[in-house]
Amino acid sequence: MKKLLAGSIFAFMLLVLAACGGDDQAADEGNNGEPQDWEPEESIEIVSPSGAGGGWDTTARMTAQTLTEEGIIDEDIGVVNKPGAGGAIGWAHIASQGDSPYDLFVSSSPLLLVPLNGQSEYNYEDFTPIANVIADYASFAVRDDAEWDDLNELFEDMKEDPSEITVVGTSAPGSMDHIQFIRFAREAGVDVSQISYVSDPDAGGVTQLLNGSADVFSTGVGQIVEQIRSEDIRALAVTSEERLEGEILSEIPTAKEQGIDETFVNWRGFFGPGDMDEAAVEYYEEKLKEMSETEAFADVRDNYGWDEMFMGSEEYQEFLEQENEVFKEILDELELSAE
Repeated sequence: MKKLLAGSIFAFMLLVLAACGGDDQAADEGNNGEPQDWEPEESIEIVSPSGAGGGWDTTARMTAQTLTEEGIIDEDIGVVNKPGAGGAIGWAHIASQGDSPYDLFVSSSPLLLVPLNGQSEYNYEDFTPIANVIADYASFAVRDDAEWDDLNELFEDMKEDPSEITVVGTSAPGSMDHIQFIRFAREAGVDVSQISYVSDPDAGGVTQLLNGSADVFSTGVGQIVEQIRSEDIRALAVTSEERLEGEILSEIPTAKEQGIDETFVNWRGFFGPGDMDEAAVEYYEEKLKEMSETEAFADVRDNYGWDEMFMGSEEYQEFLEQENEVFKEILDELELSAE
């Protein structure tokens, strides 16, 4: 009888412990076994891996402003600049944050290109893609009195001797301004291994065009609108699928309408640390999508000449893998790949 009673008590205690364990698990998971919803409980920091005023910085600040002013996220959102090494300084900072759900950063094509050419120990696989929010486009500009009226005339001259025509950009060789031009020259049949590209991150390219030390400026189209308006320079092409909207932008022909079957989009979006919790990723993805659909952010896009290009985390990951393959192929051809 005593043995039976002891056994019953032991079994009862096991049931109690199992129930407690179930309660703990239920606290961590929803009714269908999914992680419980996450919300921030402290300030959020967005890192711009560049100085003030550039595309990353502007995207980070306009996003933080819209999320706050539209009441989409209640916690404070700060933006800090960590420039250097084409973005690598900022990426290293985020990599040091472990799995923090409060540290995000904005990035674009250099997150693929800079590691591929050996200038960063971190690449896109070391971080968690959250969402892409905008599309920006490149443009190839020349002096207003340049001899080329369109992109085809430029590339025809480059086919004869690519090294005679100097292309300037603000990014390093093997990074965005360089590679975006290479993609179009390559499609047009130019020997891209012989193209003379110079980097000038400080002067910005327009100065080199105007003083004659460079012939072509490869840049983001939004960076040259005012110079086009003042008729100092002309844009031979924009890299979008179709012409952009706007008083100045709508006058710039696409490369496609000039018979060059290539496009280039400077996507720009947000990432978190590599071990970021899935619930936090889902939270930010949802909030960024909500922001992207507001009239306030539509006005931001119009103001800066950006297009809407929202991708959620999974789609973004697949897109990055595809882009990385394309960039690696080009860098291999230029013998600039570190691999």
